[in-house]
Amino acid sequence: MLRVLAADGMEKGAVKELRDLGFEVVEQFYEPEALMEQVKEFDVLVVRSATKVREPIIDAALSTKRLKLIIRGGVGVDNIDVAYAREHGIEVCNTPNASSVSVAELAIGHMFSIARFIGIANCTMREGKWEKKAYKGTELMGKTLGLIGIGRIAQETAKRASALGMKVIYTNRSGHKPEYEPYTRYELDELLALSDYVSLHTPGPKGSPPILSAEKLALMKKGAVLINTGRGNMVDTSALLDALDEGRLRGYGVDVYAEEPCTDERLLHNPKVSMTPHVGGSTVEAQERIGAEVVAHIRRVFNK
Repeated sequence: MLRVLAADGMEKGAVKELRDLGFEVVEQFYEPEALMEQVKEFDVLVVRSATKVREPIIDAALSTKRLKLIIRGGVGVDNIDVAYAREHGIEVCNTPNASSVSVAELAIGHMFSIARFIGIANCTMREGKWEKKAYKGTELMGKTLGLIGIGRIAQETAKRASALGMKVIYTNRSGHKPEYEPYTRYELDELLALSDYVSLHTPGPKGSPPILSAEKLALMKKGAVLINTGRGNMVDTSALLDALDEGRLRGYGVDVYAEEPCTDERLLHNPKVSMTPHVGGSTVEAQERIGAEVVAHIRRVFNK
């Protein structure tokens, strides 16, 4: 029987479909050392963001040559040593379409949270405070949103921002402009200077320095807001917190962190930060779509 290890869980409907097709599905998280042993006995490994599939785990799987497919349920595959796996005959794929809308909606949600003090006001009210005068907000309408990257999630974010009356601009490394999108491209430095909100939607090469370094953050418009639902290591968090403390930037909406769970005390306790625990794709609808894409990949590879 073909065996599937869903190391970070899987949507119930997808599990049922796979079992109906004759697969054995095991939903179990393993720490790296334990995973090195367990992976030897599976044909498919499905992960989200928690499980890291590095070379030692791939080497362990190669000892039995049973593992044929690794699937990342989500957009990025930076938690998998993709080139190494493929070099040794293990196919790697992801589900890039499934969570785009969910992540885009969360990015917009963080914009609202900072613009209208939703997160911090919720906390202070529960402490018995009525700080109405402290929470004079701003509208998103009429503001400029700069997107760093113009992939699927960025485009979904742009659609929603445009519907709210925001002006959308973008930058990307390739210089390619999607023909069907009406947004204007700028170089990164120009975009940072022009944008009231900057939303990060690019992973950056593995091991590369932050796209938003201290020098780049210094170029941002005074009072601007940064939103990061992309990758935690693409922002110099220390420099960002300095900018918030000094009043150069107004807020930071963040769902992703250089290390997870986040333990950065400065970040965790800064009232100008709107935080969520890497839940961009954690909606009922996205999980159903991810499950469907995972099943489709498995059926394709094993001719089911």
